Amino acid sequence: MASKQPSKLSGFVYSTNGWKYSAVSRYALFLLLGLVFYFSLSSDLLPKKYDIKEGTRSAKEIIAPKQIPDTNAKLKAQEEAAENVTNRYAIIPMRTENLVTMLLDRIDRLNQDDTISQSEKTEIYREVIPERTNDFILNFVAVSQKAGTYSEHLLAEMQSVIKDQAYAIPEETYIKIPRLTSQDIIEMKPVARDIVIKLMNDQITDAQTARAKVAEQVSISSLSQRTAREVVQELVRQVITSNKFYDEEATKEAKVQARQNTPDVFIEQGDVLVAKNQEITPELYALLDENGLLSKEVNYWPQFGLLLLSVLLSFGLMTFIRYNGGTSGFKYNNSQLLMLVLVFIITIIMMKLAAFLQTDVRTYIGFLAPVAIGAMLISMLLDMTLAYFCSILFSVLASIILNVQQNTVFDFTFGFFALIVSYVAIFSTHRAGQRSTLLKGGIMVSLFGCLTVAILTMLSGGVWNETQTLYSIGFAFASGLLTAVLVIGLMPFFEATFGILSALKLVELSNPNHPLLRKLLTETPGTYHHSVMVGNLSEAAAEAIGADGLLCRVGSYYHDIGKTKRPFYFIENQNNMENPHDSIEPKLSKSIIVAHARDGVEMQKEYKLPKPIRDIAEQHHGTTFLHYFYHKALKIAEEKGVEPDFTEEDFRYPGPKAQSKESAVVGIADSVEAAVRSLRKPTVVQVETMIEKIIKSRLDDHQFDECDLTIKELDIIARTLKETVMGIFHSRIEYPEDVRKPKKEEGAIKNEPERRLEQ
Repeated sequence: MASKQPSKLSGFVYSTNGWKYSAVSRYALFLLLGLVFYFSLSSDLLPKKYDIKEGTRSAKEIIAPKQIPDTNAKLKAQEEAAENVTNRYAIIPMRTENLVTMLLDRIDRLNQDDTISQSEKTEIYREVIPERTNDFILNFVAVSQKAGTYSEHLLAEMQSVIKDQAYAIPEETYIKIPRLTSQDIIEMKPVARDIVIKLMNDQITDAQTARAKVAEQVSISSLSQRTAREVVQELVRQVITSNKFYDEEATKEAKVQARQNTPDVFIEQGDVLVAKNQEITPELYALLDENGLLSKEVNYWPQFGLLLLSVLLSFGLMTFIRYNGGTSGFKYNNSQLLMLVLVFIITIIMMKLAAFLQTDVRTYIGFLAPVAIGAMLISMLLDMTLAYFCSILFSVLASIILNVQQNTVFDFTFGFFALIVSYVAIFSTHRAGQRSTLLKGGIMVSLFGCLTVAILTMLSGGVWNETQTLYSIGFAFASGLLTAVLVIGLMPFFEATFGILSALKLVELSNPNHPLLRKLLTETPGTYHHSVMVGNLSEAAAEAIGADGLLCRVGSYYHDIGKTKRPFYFIENQNNMENPHDSIEPKLSKSIIVAHARDGVEMQKEYKLPKPIRDIAEQHHGTTFLHYFYHKALKIAEEKGVEPDFTEEDFRYPGPKAQSKESAVVGIADSVEAAVRSLRKPTVVQVETMIEKIIKSRLDDHQFDECDLTIKELDIIARTLKETVMGIFHSRIEYPEDVRKPKKEEGAIKNEPERRLEQ
């Protein structure tokens, strides 16, 4: 009927379906989807702002939206680390065993000089021994400075310590030294040298501690003469100095390194930054300011970036649908687009629920999100190709919503997981014919989800026996089962609310136990058999041109259900009985014949069959012309000698014409099956000619003007129907003998093909 077709009215596209075909409503839906993207991602991508003044008390509790570096806490940790650094010391070996040897050599030479008195020698030793000791130290410092072996600060520290710890030889020792003979000195040298080497091998910070050990070492030496032992003891004490000195520069460097090596201190995501009624100190205010949590300076760039991202996702989906919608631009009406938006909302809600349970420790809970639910629903209810594209969008959304990392916007792990399970869901269920297939698809999603988690774990260097990995695999498995349960529960809702006819629903409607099909079989077995044959033909033809073959098959089962109201007025149900049309007026026959389409629609509405099935029943005859009854009426008028009070339009089906490829294909298959069945001895040539004649007749009658069938597709339909008919009626072609009709039907047989075509 014309009222069901869009017509231009005052420059606007209008139809009885209202908003379903409105361009304004269509773009409003995509705008709505963009807003859904924006507000669903805002909590994940936009930082919260607080209007807080320094010195006031916070009216609310402020939670860290992400991991925040705590500068003050780090400074305190650095100072503690620096204070814990112990002083650094340097070991400086000065080889003072050479000094004691030099002193003994000097004593030996001076003692052998008889021109100098003992009192003079005593005075000389009192001056020379400390002087030679000091010169030895100064010479070592000079050489070290020239060579750059030690720093100036360290050498200065060494001189200061040695000076502070200098040893003063007792006066009586100086008196005893001139008494030593050359033989005594020869015996004293190795003993003194060995004691110095032994004691100076230790790390000495206090020379007095080492000097206290000298007496013991001398007592166990080989020296037996008392004077020699006393002199050696004092000379060794004289040359022993500290060899471990405080290194100020090294200590400072160690403190610097300790500060630098102090790890950053963070306030973890979810921790309380500011408690309710807590005073905002300058340090706390600075912390909030540094992390952009104050509303004193508004930064619109994050909002603008999120807006562009939302527009990009929505516009990308709109563009994809437009360029995959054929010449019409969009192959979905606004009701289906609204359903698509609702699927996105449901999927996002599922992700949000999983994200709500996530923490930075239990990130694996994100794998529980049934991210494949959207792809599975779109594949089942709309289109597999669209489901593939939407899977990419779902993976982007999952990588943002389930992301717990603070330094990235997208989490590759969850994005990749969502993409894999969505594609597996599409592959597993896009041809589902039973509800149990959805459960099998959910199991496949579970298995591949576990495999994906395992792969990601291995690539990241994870260990199999880690608890987190096992939890991740377990939640991924549960996600697939949850997806199947949700899809099974949501499918009837979408089918009933949006009039979507899924493959599952079609398979259910094809069950012979359906009340209408059972009625058709028991009351009109001839029509039932005819409908089954039409289903076989139309399914093959539809699939050949890329139309919905399953819809054609199921629609064919119900297309003649209206014949059950007056079964014997249709030729396939007239077995061994008079044809009632032979005894009634042609106009009445026409009314009865054309009524079966309208009656069928009413019966299907009563049983709440989906609209696409009803459309096939209503449109499969279109506005075709009932030639047989028209000419019969003309003949009666001629015999009565009166002018016809009717026109050709009075003998046409009321329509509407086929609005879809499926309705057109079923209409062609209906006529072909009836025509071929009426042939007594069908041949290949007859079948081919009959099919071409039927298609050409409908084409010339403009029956395909309101659907998008092309000439090329009509050729494919003709070829496919011929091949299918030859297969179905193969036995009749090979064995053409038929039971002869009674003689009284001979005259009617000539018109049987035409009559069958009209009924």
